[in-house]
Amino acid sequence: MDGPSRPPSLPSSAVLKPLLTTLACVLFAHPVWADWDFNRQVRPILSDKCFACHGPDSAHRAAGLRLDIEEAAKADLRGRRAIDHAAPAKSEVLARIESGDPHLMMPPPDSHKELTPTEKQTLREWIAAGAPYSPPWAYVPPRWTEPPTLDHGATSANWIDNFVLDRLRREGLTPAPPADPVTLARRLAFDLTGLPPAQAVVDAFAADPSDGAYERMVDRFLASPRFGERMAIHWLDLVRYADTVGYHGDQEQTVWPYRDYVIHSLNSNKPFSDFTVEQLAGDLLPDADTDDRIASGYNRLLQTSHEGGVQLKEYRAIYLADRVRNVSQVWMAATMGCSQCHDHKFDPLSIDEFYALGAFFADIDDEEHLRDQYAAANNRNPTLRAPELPVQSVYQRQRLAELELLIAEIESAGEPVDELTAKHERLAQTVSMPIAAATAPREVRVLPRGDWQDESGPVVRPAAPAALGWTAGDGQATRLDLARWLVDADDGAGLLTARVMANRYWALLWGEGLAPVQDDFGGQGRPPTHPKLLDNLAVEFVRSGWDVKHLMKQIVTSQAYRQSSVAPDELLERDPGNALLARQGRFRLPAEMIRDAALDASGLLVHELGGPSVRPYQPVDYYQHLNFPTRRYHADKDNNQWRRGVYVHWQRQFLHPMLKAFDAPTREECTARRARSNTPLATLTLLNDPTFVEAARVMAAEVVAAHATPDARVDEIFRRAVSRPADDLERQAVLSLVSAQHHHYADHTDEAAKLLGVGLHDRPSHADQAELAAWTFACRLALNLGEATTRN
Repeated sequence: MDGPSRPPSLPSSAVLKPLLTTLACVLFAHPVWADWDFNRQVRPILSDKCFACHGPDSAHRAAGLRLDIEEAAKADLRGRRAIDHAAPAKSEVLARIESGDPHLMMPPPDSHKELTPTEKQTLREWIAAGAPYSPPWAYVPPRWTEPPTLDHGATSANWIDNFVLDRLRREGLTPAPPADPVTLARRLAFDLTGLPPAQAVVDAFAADPSDGAYERMVDRFLASPRFGERMAIHWLDLVRYADTVGYHGDQEQTVWPYRDYVIHSLNSNKPFSDFTVEQLAGDLLPDADTDDRIASGYNRLLQTSHEGGVQLKEYRAIYLADRVRNVSQVWMAATMGCSQCHDHKFDPLSIDEFYALGAFFADIDDEEHLRDQYAAANNRNPTLRAPELPVQSVYQRQRLAELELLIAEIESAGEPVDELTAKHERLAQTVSMPIAAATAPREVRVLPRGDWQDESGPVVRPAAPAALGWTAGDGQATRLDLARWLVDADDGAGLLTARVMANRYWALLWGEGLAPVQDDFGGQGRPPTHPKLLDNLAVEFVRSGWDVKHLMKQIVTSQAYRQSSVAPDELLERDPGNALLARQGRFRLPAEMIRDAALDASGLLVHELGGPSVRPYQPVDYYQHLNFPTRRYHADKDNNQWRRGVYVHWQRQFLHPMLKAFDAPTREECTARRARSNTPLATLTLLNDPTFVEAARVMAAEVVAAHATPDARVDEIFRRAVSRPADDLERQAVLSLVSAQHHHYADHTDEAAKLLGVGLHDRPSHADQAELAAWTFACRLALNLGEATTRN
């Protein structure tokens, strides 16, 4: 495993003979593993420590040695073999990993990689066993495996449990007990709707926590229009949806009808196969309708520059690379961006394949804004992004149809309809949004080293990676061919795509995927902890007709999903990442859900589907450095202020501070898994952001008006915030706080008035402002509880 700075010659037999004798004694003194999972036990070691110099990248491969392919690793190289399966002790790999000579040792010192003792021992035992290889798991289509048979009287109606319980049995572990009804109801509501459950739902389930009652609750949440809003957050992260273009002036773009298309598709349970085809190639479908063309707006979500004087060919290369990165990460969980300048160092993905995949998108007519005479005059907001199409969003059309029926009914009764007619005229207005429109495909060449000025590379035709099963056909393949291939389970990559998405749906319901790195199933990712379970989920997804709600229900109705997330210390020490699934996950809610939950607790949340993006409270001067053109933020002053987080205006360069504090991505690139940090800024946001202060004030006013006794008020606050009454210790703490704050605000009436004056909602009339301010403080405390912002 020579590094690039090492001579390619192998060491002499005089040097190796005594070392190999010693190694043979060590090697065969250890028991040989009978069954090897190469992808889980060995490939990660080789990928991390060896493949950079001895992997798929042909241009930078050292000493002509390739270790990612069995035949190459075991081939005769000038009389010696890196891995000698006939005489394992003579394997050159063993000599190099044990050598102390800096000119011979592998990995070489200047690689800053070092094998641990455990890794060395794994390689010794693997080579002693004949060094069995397996193809990369990510490129082998999943197949159905009959679930393990449970013993010891364990039963489950859901085959997911068979896999989980069998693994726990083999690990000598028992699953956690079921979660209590309140926790389970909140978990399910957040996972499927992004909101806390109504108190009546919690109370009903607590009174009857039977399997039947649970399944009815599952069906209710899946049928809710809130389901699409919750699921859309994740999809919009993947496709890097934003309301602005990102580069240079980060001007606004009108793409919200695409967001509404996503929400509606998820609510109507559109098959994921159709969902895929419409976005990648909706404009190429025969008889494409308005929604197909809106869906094709996916192809225009990438960052674009509208600066005068940009280089056409430079940004043509930038846009191609952006699209390749996104398509490969979203549908393939492949980091093809690594192949923009050279062959991938860890996966069988070449630079030629990178540009061949990009060639599918060379027909997209989106370069008018890059031409000097157009871009120089486009310092405007929102910007122009031709070609654009005047559209009405799917929810806009639905409301128009409902309104037209109402107008007809009223007219037939002889009643005036002037106001409704005026409303109809407003609602019927269209917006112009960028869509995909095909033109003659541009020539695409491989760009050596990714240099857009180097046009010496070969011309490539549209093609997907061969490792994923693409086979070239006759003629020029199109985006429609690519889209259909991605979801073709018989002759395309459909089963691989299904596994990528099944893993992500699992992650939404557990906090982590079965394959932990959700956007990289390659050599630098990590293999699944339960590979047969993940494969079965993928097959089930395809068999169901790509039914997202079916797959979500399959997971949430398992006993494994319903486990408690509380774990004893010994289990946390043994399995801190919960890879064995002996408990449920516990994690902080995404930013949008934290905001939505606070608005829901206060009663302020507005349940309205779709429409233009909204602007919640934000510091007035937050955009002071946003230029070309300069602009000032204007918060909404109507009910839009309390819309759900999925509708919040997404400014890439200046993401809303609340979203930023809770780790929402800027959506410049695909985000398959959001970071989860714990910072003082997050706590300060919960306490002081005007949205949360206003929610606390409105909540306090309702609680004080509805309940006369302090104890009842505390219980109501806790029910709204965490779906349960306070316990004795909590009640005592809150009452002490309210008493102290009441005295404080009685002496500082100006502070009370300032606190109660936050926000747009009507200020409640209350004789004792100090009392209301004190209870507002209590509500702020409740909304800041870890239990209120955590999915347990």
